Amino acid sequence: MIKVLFICHGNICRSTMAESVFTHMVNQLGLIQQFEIDSAATSREEIGNPPHYGTVDKLRKEGIPLVPHRARQMTRDDYLYYDYLIGMDYANIRNMTRIAGGTDSQGKIYKMLSFAGYEENHKLTEARDVADPWYTGDFDATYRDVVAGCEGLLQYIKEHF
Repeated sequence: MIKVLFICHGNICRSTMAESVFTHMVNQLGLIQQFEIDSAATSREEIGNPPHYGTVDKLRKEGIPLVPHRARQMTRDDYLYYDYLIGMDYANIRNMTRIAGGTDSQGKIYKMLSFAGYEENHKLTEARDVADPWYTGDFDATYRDVVAGCEGLLQYIKEHF
């Protein structure tokens, strides 16, 4: 079982979108039984809330099923449990590392867009942040970034797990 946790600030926009997109990709390949996929927040601000309507609308427009979800906060136990913890931006990575105990001692924390383009060059890259649509309002750009990151992550896992 390959366990993947997507993480953003509030767990209602980017990480929920990534969870749904990645779940859909894995399901389309018939590999869903080999994965456990979830998402979480680094903050407590949105705990218990459903996905943002912009995320819901974008996924619906793209024909991707929304994974049933309520926002929750990442824990130290998540760090120990999951194989891949995927943060959406630099601040997420910093906060994930803090929650994990101050260090990524097991090398499980990655930035989402470090996987973008992995299919072509077979290496992780220094990556920009996935813009937070909570502030930008641009769920289309976030979706493009999430798809690119998820495609690369899936290829990376196929080659390394």
